[in-house]
Amino acid sequence: MPLRIVSENNFPTAAGLASSAAGFAALVRAIADLYQLRDAPEQLSLIARQGSGSACRSLQGGYVAWRMGEKEDGSDSLAEQVAEASHWPEMRALILVVSAGRKLVPSTAGMQLTVKTSQLFKQRVAEVVPKHMQDMEDAIRTKDFEKFAEVTMRDSNSFHATCLDTYPPIMYLNEYSKAAIRAVQMINEGAGKTLAAYTFDAGANPVIYYLEENSEAVVGSIFHSIPGAAGWKDREAFQAMKAHVALEDIGLMLAEGVKRVIMTGVGEGPTKTDQFLVAEDGSPVAT
Repeated sequence: MPLRIVSENNFPTAAGLASSAAGFAALVRAIADLYQLRDAPEQLSLIARQGSGSACRSLQGGYVAWRMGEKEDGSDSLAEQVAEASHWPEMRALILVVSAGRKLVPSTAGMQLTVKTSQLFKQRVAEVVPKHMQDMEDAIRTKDFEKFAEVTMRDSNSFHATCLDTYPPIMYLNEYSKAAIRAVQMINEGAGKTLAAYTFDAGANPVIYYLEENSEAVVGSIFHSIPGAAGWKDREAFQAMKAHVALEDIGLMLAEGVKRVIMTGVGEGPTKTDQFLVAEDGSPVAT
């Protein structure tokens, strides 16, 4: 059966926001539906990760872990659901788009260089990641946000330290990324406890996690620094909130660098819709 494939993202592509993961997960799910394949999402994840490693985690909803597997060729490396979205639906994510352009170093090329040259990489794979994976799964199962936040931030720091240890070094974070890190620290310091956590994939754009109940303290503080950014879902509600923490100079930096926000939460995996990107004659549909 000849196929005409059209893929579109509604968020920045190749900017470190897992656009390839979303695209390949959607592609694999769509083809599985077309051919009525009965493979479980875990088995389909084996296919999706060949296009993009992170895509394997996107075949299922909720909280998903990418298992390393035991075979040397990686053929048993797949994704497993740790918990459904309904287990901890209060989790929220605020993405600050500080760089929507393409990265100077693509994720795949960067990781290949890191594996080849970073002295920290082997320790990260052998010790850091397994511990963080176990701690993260425990935090999710017990809905322990403080533990979730600490592991999230520590692992992000570890990953980017490994990038810097690559030769020549890979520097994904920029000055606005660092401003977002400081903003999260200020919010947590102001609250006297951990309300927010930052993390970065292979890019400059920070993802800030928080619980819905702490929206005013976390999002309210950030909103008042960047009210003009596009993407706020309920601008009037955030305008009515007070800034629990005055971000001052850090807020000015964020205002300079953040032009768009993406507000999201824990969702389901790929779902079939009645929207088509390809017409019956095989031509792309304008969207």
